Parts: sequence; C-alpha cells; structure tokens
Amino acid sequence: MDFLNALTHNIVFMSAVTGWFVAQVLKTLIYTCINRSFDPERLVGSGGMPSSHSATVCALATAAGIRYGGASFEFAISAILAIIVMYDARGVRRETGLQAQVLNEMITFWEKMGQPLTYEERLKEFVGHTPLQVFAGALLGILIAFLYCFSIG
Repeated sequence: MDFLNALTHNIVFMSAVTGWFVAQVLKTLIYTCINRSFDPERLVGSGGMPSSHSATVCALATAAGIRYGGASFEFAISAILAIIVMYDARGVRRETGLQAQVLNEMITFWEKMGQPLTYEERLKEFVGHTPLQVFAGALLGILIAFLYCFSIG
C-alpha cells in the first residue's frame, strides 16, 4: 500500500496519467460529436484528436521540469522521450495508418470482385496523428502539468 500511496502522490506521474486520461475522454467526445456515434474503442485506442501520447509525454516532461528543474536528468530523460514519441506519432505511426487505409480499400475491392480473402478483421487505421493532433495533445499535456503542479503541488 505504501507504493500505491507514493505513486498517487507523485505529481510527475499523476500529471502524465491525467494527461492521458483527459486526452482519451476528449478524443472520444470529439469522435462522438463528429460521427454521431459512440465508439468505446476510442476511450483506449490510439489515433484521433487530441493525441493522448503527446498529452502524456508533454505532461510528464513539463511536470518533471517544474518539479526538478530544466537542468535535471529527470527533465532531460522525459523531454527526449516526449520528442521521440511525438515524432513517431506524427511520422511512422501516421504512415502506418495511411497504409492500413489503402490496404483495407484493396481488400474491399478484391472482395467485391469475388476473390475470397482470409483476413478476418480490417487493419486498424487509427494509429498515428496529424501534426495538429500532436500539437493539440502537447498543449493539453503542458496545460494539465501546470494545473496539476501549481494547484496540487
């Protein structure tokens, strides 16, 4: 119990967790408003607006910077992690999602042509993020860290 108590009182950790949670809820609400249908997968899935990956790592880095200072190894590690995660979300993972979209269209085309395919499920297209989604997630994470650190810590 001491571990859980310490973890829930760790402002850096809780800032990151809160950043992820708020981004996932916002992502689900935005998706529901735009598509007029609720998809529970959006609560835990990747892709969409805002980027929960960016919100998480930016909240982590910002809280570490506020708590330990810009010269600390805690901030250095979390800032580098944030840069890598956001670059990957916008780059590699976004391209993966676009490729999945093309492959799903090809599967549909071949099925309409009467060609049996062995794929049981479509490939996941919500994988990466646009630059705007990454930026919005980053701003959300930074805001949450500031609110958490200066209102609780």
